[in-house]
Amino acid sequence: MWQDVQYCTQGIVPPSGQRPNCLKTMPNYVVLHGKPETQHNYLLLPSCRITGIECPFLVTTTVANYWHEAWENARRGGDVPVQFPNIGLGINSQTARHLNQLHIHMAGVRDSTQRRLQDLETAGRIAPQPSQWGDVPFQAPVTGADGTGDRTYRILRLSTLTQNLFDLLNLYVVRRFSLDMAGQTLIVVPKMTATGFAGAFYVLNSDSSLHDGTNTCDHLLVYN
Repeated sequence: MWQDVQYCTQGIVPPSGQRPNCLKTMPNYVVLHGKPETQHNYLLLPSCRITGIECPFLVTTTVANYWHEAWENARRGGDVPVQFPNIGLGINSQTARHLNQLHIHMAGVRDSTQRRLQDLETAGRIAPQPSQWGDVPFQAPVTGADGTGDRTYRILRLSTLTQNLFDLLNLYVVRRFSLDMAGQTLIVVPKMTATGFAGAFYVLNSDSSLHDGTNTCDHLLVYN
């Protein structure tokens, strides 16, 4: 995957000779097809070498805001829009990923996932502030798209993606509960209504320390 990034940014052909389809190339990131290749399965990758969610560079003040860029590309009207009624952005933990170059999945989520998150918000089950993200009242089960049943997530609501989500996760979940950043998964689901984007984001986190927790975003995202 890093070789694909180098091809997009520097024209270095991978040793395999297979040239990736560079859907968008910017100074800070590139966008590629995910696998399988569908109109709702894309990847945003940093143009610099970042192995994954556990990299300390991600919680510094100089890192690019990859989540905001992923949303700006994936949204309706973006340069690489996700063709699906509801959009999900996600990153896997170190143990759940297969490739060691940080990549944010830009994919779909089921209508039932969107409804579940809105119902939880109505019921006061979603943290309104990052400092409350890990509190027990804001941990809730959400049924996955892969038929594996409910998984438990810590759920936060944000009005924008201008903050560093990696830093928020590190401060208010990982360090607070003495967890390991490498074991975390992180998913962003934009709040949608019948008229479109509702100006808010549900930010979900989970890991194996939670009862019925998960360390992968793949349970919620729809790729096929």
